[in-house]
Amino acid sequence: MALTAQQIADLMPDTSQLESDEPEMESSLHYLQLALLASCLDWLWREREDYFIGANLTIYYSQQQLKNREFRGPDFFVAKNTAKRPRRSWVVWQEDGKYPDIIIELLSDSTAKIDRGEKKNLYQNRFRTPEYFWFSPEDLELAGFRLSGEEYEPILLNESGLLWSHVLGLYLGIYHNQLRYFSAAGELIATPQEAALQAQTLAETEHQRAETERQRAETEHQRAERLAERLRALGINPD
Repeated sequence: MALTAQQIADLMPDTSQLESDEPEMESSLHYLQLALLASCLDWLWREREDYFIGANLTIYYSQQQLKNREFRGPDFFVAKNTAKRPRRSWVVWQEDGKYPDIIIELLSDSTAKIDRGEKKNLYQNRFRTPEYFWFSPEDLELAGFRLSGEEYEPILLNESGLLWSHVLGLYLGIYHNQLRYFSAAGELIATPQEAALQAQTLAETEHQRAETERQRAETEHQRAERLAERLRALGINPD
């Protein structure tokens, strides 16, 4: 008889305070890319409370894994339909047996072979994560896979060179040498900084428009006043 998620959780050690045990990122390029992915999606989904974003965070999924210290943490993952709250790590048996819905690995010289092989197999066979992407901040290699039956199938690039994510409802693609999100219409999703700059530019444009309208109205008022003065000089009541 298959055990329920609660029964599994009862059998597992309490890891509610278990810290993440992931190595440092390879370079500043990897740090910046990871921060961009997390902050941009968090900003886009700022009205939602039903997701969790993991960035370089360990996923604990079995007692044997704990015993062997076989820590596995994707560079970036998203779990949907869960509480949006801080976590020290992602502990599957304390999350109702839930694994990430999408994983993105940032390739480097030291991790690329594992990301393309061992981790891909783990996410496919054990995690059953619906979508898996990898991206290299250094040589811009980008690939995506979607679970189809028992195996991952490659996600094909569209005519704009973008990969569609069913999980996110967004495209993933390269813009200015970084992995970015794009809307279903292919429009670049702004980062918080870009959104703030756009809002500032819009406000300045609106202010300039209002100032131009004020000056136009003032000019019209002055013209009307001059015309009224001429009419009065001719003995005509301008009213």
